[in-house]
Formats: sequence, C-alpha cells, structure tokens
Amino acid sequence: MQSQTKRRLSPEDLDALLRRSVGAGCRMEAELTDGWFNTAYRVLLDDGRAAVVKLAPPPEAPVLRYERGILATEAMVYRRIAELPVGAVPTPELLHTGEEFLAVAVLAGTPWDKASDDLPPAAERALRRELGAVTARLHTLAPVDGRFGYPATESALSAPDWRTAFAAMVDALLDDAARWQSPLDAPPAEIRTLVAEGGSALDEVTEPRLVHFDLWPGNVFVDVPGNGGRRSRGDGDGRPRITGLIDHERAFWGDPAAELVSLAFGGDTGPDSDLVAGYTEAGGTLDFTGPAFRHRLALYRLYLGLVLVVECGPRGYGTDHLAYCRRALAEGLAGVRALG
Repeated sequence: MQSQTKRRLSPEDLDALLRRSVGAGCRMEAELTDGWFNTAYRVLLDDGRAAVVKLAPPPEAPVLRYERGILATEAMVYRRIAELPVGAVPTPELLHTGEEFLAVAVLAGTPWDKASDDLPPAAERALRRELGAVTARLHTLAPVDGRFGYPATESALSAPDWRTAFAAMVDALLDDAARWQSPLDAPPAEIRTLVAEGGSALDEVTEPRLVHFDLWPGNVFVDVPGNGGRRSRGDGDGRPRITGLIDHERAFWGDPAAELVSLAFGGDTGPDSDLVAGYTEAGGTLDFTGPAFRHRLALYRLYLGLVLVVECGPRGYGTDHLAYCRRALAEGLAGVRALG
C-alpha cells in the first residue's frame, strides 16, 4: 500500500544507517510492500541472519498524534512478549533497535490473508481457536506504571483510568480530523457526547492490559503444510499453526475487549465463535452478557472507524479506500447511536 508516511532508502543508505546505529550493516534484498504506514525491507545482516528492517516515517512526515513515536511501542511490545513463556505469543525475535528503525528476525510461514485459499474450513476454525488462545496470553501483559492509553506518545494520551484515557484518544483523532478536514459525517461535538455517555461502561475496566488493536489477518502469520514447503515447527503433525503476530506499533494499554474489533476482520468474534472459545480456554475472560460490555464494543468500533477515516489525510489514500473507511465509521456511529 502506498502511503506518504513511508520513508525509502537506497541499499547503501540502509546499510549505512545500521552501521551507524548497531555497528554492523546489511544487504538489502527486497522491499516488503504490504505495510500501510512504515517502510520495511527484507535484508541479510552481516552476520548472515535474514531480517526485516522497519523504518519510521521521516521526521517531517505528517502523522496522527497517536502515531508519534509508535515504533518505540513496537520495540517495547517485542521485549514484553519475550518475558512470557517461550511460544506463548509467537512473534519475530527483536534483533536491533534504533531511533529510526527496528530489525526483527524473519518469520516462517505466510500472512494469513495470503494463505486463506489453502485453508479448508476445519483448518480455519482450528487457527481461529489458536489465535484466541494466543490473544488471551498477550492480554496477560500489563503496564509497569499502571496507566491506560498509548505508551510511547505524548503523556496527554494516557491516564490513570480508562474513561479518561479513551476520551483523550478520541479527542486526539478529532483534532487530527480538523487539521486534515476529514469527512466524519457527524459533528465532532456529537462524537464527544457519545463517548462521554459511555463513561460508566468504560469505568468497568479497572486493569489495563496490552491490546494489539491491529490483528487483521495480514498481521498474523500461519504455517500451512504443503504451502510452498515453508514449514515452521517441524512437528510433523500436519496441522496449520500460527507462527507469529507482527506490527505491534499501534498497541495500547486498555480493555482486552477492544481486541475483538480488529480480530473481526478475520472472522466471527461472537460469544459462540471459535476465537472466543480459544480465548476462554487459555484463561481469558470476555463477558458478552452485560450491557456495559456491548456498549464498550460499540465505542471501540467507532474509534477504529475514526482511525481509518482520519489517517487517509496524512497518508494520501485515494477515494476508493476513503469510501470504504467512511462506511466503517458510519457503521460505528450507528452502533453507538443505537444504544441511546
């Protein structure tokens, strides 16, 4: 996906960047073009390891308020996942970090969205169940300072309680929308009112947990036996498996229920779904029965709709994509309005 936030370097400049930062260079092999925000290159490091180097946008690139410094969030998430038992949350190994980049090991497998044609329904259901379990284990991670919100951005986007942090996150997007004249199809004052009316539901979330918030199938790698021979674990049981979650930069400390919003891009996330079954089997808790839970889910869908529409401005996405994003926002607005 083409975006005005992407920063591209020549092979020589990328090699020089790594040498200045970590004392060892690389040979660029290919640009990975699936990303929507950062630029990523597959490289061969001087020590012979294959890696992916992800570059932050250039300093002068316009980004949304919550996007400032989010490459540091991704590095933090890799480090926190490494504290968990081995294999609890599969993800690439973090190899190097710098102010402008991070380098991770290359994952075995294929992005789920590209492997889906090779997956029979039974395999899809098994993978959704496994993804639920992986997500539950991810949600055991908590912030060291006990605060909600975005960890690597300005302090105004975090707070000691979820109601305040979430309202600040929405306000930041509405400020960005004004800057980019984003077509919200609703007055900002109404959106703020809808969020404020959900305050008591948000107050039920008292313990912040790590929320990836971008777990669409393109950010989940799977190993499909027979798919080009790209086996990952060598266990010989012939079952598809999740080999890793990627692109953690949009993570925040918040309500685990918010994860269901991006997970829904890959399939059913309802109470009787395979994903939720795997989540609860791994120790996670999602109480769909309470009205506060449903209210929060509606607010998180609205928030994602705002993100999708407003980011079209600085990234320069075309009219077709903007139209899709506006539909997502309209559905989010309708869902919260229906609660009133």
